[in-house]
Amino acid sequence: MIEIPSSALLAPSLAAEVDFFSIGTNDLTQYTLAIDRGHPELSAQADGLHPAVLRLIQMTVAAAHSQGKWVGVCGELASDAMAIPVLVGLGVDELSVSARQIPLVKARLREFDFADAQASAQLALSQATSDAVRDVLEAH
Repeated sequence: MIEIPSSALLAPSLAAEVDFFSIGTNDLTQYTLAIDRGHPELSAQADGLHPAVLRLIQMTVAAAHSQGKWVGVCGELASDAMAIPVLVGLGVDELSVSARQIPLVKARLREFDFADAQASAQLALSQATSDAVRDVLEAH
């Protein structure tokens, strides 16, 4: 499980030791942004589409793929309709979602091709904040 920034940063070393990576985006977001997702006032700012979180996902995917391993994403981000093309564009191999979210995710996956997903990922990575990411993706 990649749930803390240090494990994402060490992904090149860890990839040689594992069969796959599963990125827990809820914890990864909380620890990357230092925002307690249970805090009543701050939790709304804990957005997995923050470029810092996306860069850690990108690093993890690159490390895993360089060793022939796959990467899954679980947590709220995996079923966030705006995030799905970004995750695919970053090279994520699997989205783990609750059973009731499967139709939404499948429908969203049918709406774009891989080139579009890669463009969305690059747009997202080039932004400074999660709000900017959401704005640019919405306009795209």
